Amino acid sequence: MAQPIGTSRLGRRTASPWWVAEVVATHPETPRATTLLLAVPGWPGHRAGQHVDVRLTADDGYQAVRSYSLASPPEDGERLALTVERLGDGEVSPYLTDEVRAGDRLELRGPIGGYFTWTAAAGGPLLLVGGGSGVVPLMAMLRHRAATGSDVPACLLYSARSDAEIIYRAELDRLATAANGPRVVYTLTRSQPTGWTGYRRRIDAAMLEEVSGLPAPGALAYVCGPTRLVENVASDLLSLGYAPARVKTERFGPTGS
Repeated sequence: MAQPIGTSRLGRRTASPWWVAEVVATHPETPRATTLLLAVPGWPGHRAGQHVDVRLTADDGYQAVRSYSLASPPEDGERLALTVERLGDGEVSPYLTDEVRAGDRLELRGPIGGYFTWTAAAGGPLLLVGGGSGVVPLMAMLRHRAATGSDVPACLLYSARSDAEIIYRAELDRLATAANGPRVVYTLTRSQPTGWTGYRRRIDAAMLEEVSGLPAPGALAYVCGPTRLVENVASDLLSLGYAPARVKTERFGPTGS
């Protein structure tokens, strides 16, 4: 079995090891987002909502490290999925979305993070709110829910700029129509296709209340996306009666390129 890379360039053991991941396949999700399917022998397991660091090393020794959420549920074992959205001025994301091919190898460090995670045993009801690529860790939660056969009530409210930029659209629609599947609601903020009957504005308190209602006892909310969206949604959820300790947030900043 392959062993994790556990030393830094100076030869010191790191607290969190680097793992060698082989790209098994790539799958375009939208014009700007691609999912990388990875095989990571020896992977210790993770929880839905955690992320990894990806390290790229150039021929001249220059290294770049970026963090990406895991899209795969814990049940996938040593097969991981990362969904990366290409940023125009990005240093790493254009390579991962446009250049990486099956057979290539990447270095991963993780799993990282414990606060923004969900297990079926944690219960609910579960409200997931995502903006853009902020849906990635939320998708891991929905996949975990499906894999465990959980019947915890769940709702995803997903904000995208256009219909073409909804990541995982086909899978989300399948999950929503399955027995005990989650409710999935989209809002498109910039353009809508002909005949669109859904929301067409940024997420606000009225939309949150219409979609989820007032929080039931034990309700959990996870919010992930750009900082402005996350801060506004978290504030609105508190005003609707969610307990502060039950609202988990994760922000995607410019370093995720």
